Amino acid sequence: MWIIWAIMAAVSAALVTVLTKAGLKKVDSSLAFAIQSVLIFCITWSVVTWQGNIGSIKEIEPKAWMLLIFAGLATTLSTLFSFKALSMGQASYVTTIERSSLVVAIFLSVLFLKEKITWQLVVGALLIISGAALIALSDKGE
Repeated sequence: MWIIWAIMAAVSAALVTVLTKAGLKKVDSSLAFAIQSVLIFCITWSVVTWQGNIGSIKEIEPKAWMLLIFAGLATTLSTLFSFKALSMGQASYVTTIERSSLVVAIFLSVLFLKEKITWQLVVGALLIISGAALIALSDKGE
């Protein structure tokens, strides 16, 4: 079932990139992210409330709070950087470089989460890096 959710996340992320790029034509990238953040806030808290999970907030341990806050900061920075890059470059090039974060995530998952490294993981990561480099170097973008 996780594959279905992951595919839906990938399709959603692609839509975010294309719609954001189209919406950034005459809008500051930080302002655009702020507008989207309000919607993200409202929708996610509505889902949490609808699912009946809002009471679980008091059960979150301090370490989990800290990790989630740092992840939120990283999400914010990542999106701000992504929006700025999209405001300056072509979506296909920006997304290619941005999604090479998969390789960093693989490395960090092995290092900190002790996930198993396999030859397929290494080859896949090398292909991601090669593909990102090939696309990024094929044209200067905008």
